[in-house]
Amino acid sequence: MSTELDTCQNCEQHFEKGFKFCPHCGQKTNDELTLGVLFYNTISNYFSFDARFLKSFVPLMFKPGYLAKEFIKGKRLLYLHPAQMYLFISVVFFFLSSFTIAEWELEANKINQKIANAKAVEDEEKKQSKVDFDSIKKEIILQDLKDQYPKYGVKEVDTKLADSIIKSETNNAAVTWDFNKNKVDSLIKSGAEDEVIYKEMGMSDDAGYFERGVYKGFLDIAKGSGAGNVLRRAFDAVPITMFILLPLFAFILKLFYFRRGRYAHHLVFTFYFFSFLFTLFAILMATNRFLISIPGSVITLIVLSTFFYFYLGLLKFYERHWLTTLIKSGVITFIFSIFVFITVGCLFFFGLINT
Repeated sequence: MSTELDTCQNCEQHFEKGFKFCPHCGQKTNDELTLGVLFYNTISNYFSFDARFLKSFVPLMFKPGYLAKEFIKGKRLLYLHPAQMYLFISVVFFFLSSFTIAEWELEANKINQKIANAKAVEDEEKKQSKVDFDSIKKEIILQDLKDQYPKYGVKEVDTKLADSIIKSETNNAAVTWDFNKNKVDSLIKSGAEDEVIYKEMGMSDDAGYFERGVYKGFLDIAKGSGAGNVLRRAFDAVPITMFILLPLFAFILKLFYFRRGRYAHHLVFTFYFFSFLFTLFAILMATNRFLISIPGSVITLIVLSTFFYFYLGLLKFYERHWLTTLIKSGVITFIFSIFVFITVGCLFFFGLINT
């Protein structure tokens, strides 16, 4: 009796009819493309938003180190893969963060504009004060000279000529004082090209990328829009930076727990720990934006509590003495914080030169 065969639409291999899934590649045999199937596959394939995420959420938030420990033991399908969880949660986190960054960018530009306007008013007042002071000082000098003219037999016509020369020279000095700044301000107001303003600011003719970026950043700040651009550039660079900080954090764990597994084990703990951080901050931002305004003191306490979560996670995952773990958790946090501050500083600096 011949067996009726079917052909897989994906791998084109033959198998006995009646199978719900292809025994060669695993694709569903009767997988008609509907809107529901398309939506589910997109979520499942790219974000793995299925039952495993729901099973992983509670232990991720309330059982530090548990998911990493279970994954190392071999339970790879029961809970969401650490890298998949991190990618999904980071997408949600940065999506919510974009709203906050947009508000910060707007506020930063407003403050920048106020500072630029206040600086212009202050410079104008200083300039006028200097002119007034020079005028008074000039009159005193001229009066002293006039008092001395008869003593030396200076004629009236020569007196007028001397007065004219002194006034002319002092007026010219007042005009040339702060000449470059005033020139730059006037060029900005007139809508001159940036290259022209760069030259007036003192940029060299053969300026490289770095020098040109610095002048561009300061010019944007002078125009009143640089501060917001710096924030935006820095925020846009954060996802890429995290791909540097995550392996670095795992490497630090490896140094402190050298005999406690391979580097990949420490990386698993790192993925789950940062997934927890992003989840916590995403919940805070969503609550603060859509539900109630959370007091700053409460947010500060919640952020500080993440160190306690980190300590418990290390205690569970590495199973070392509580005092040794406490000391190591503090030192690791301190070392990693230094790298974070350096990274943030670089982000703002390169955000400045690339605005």
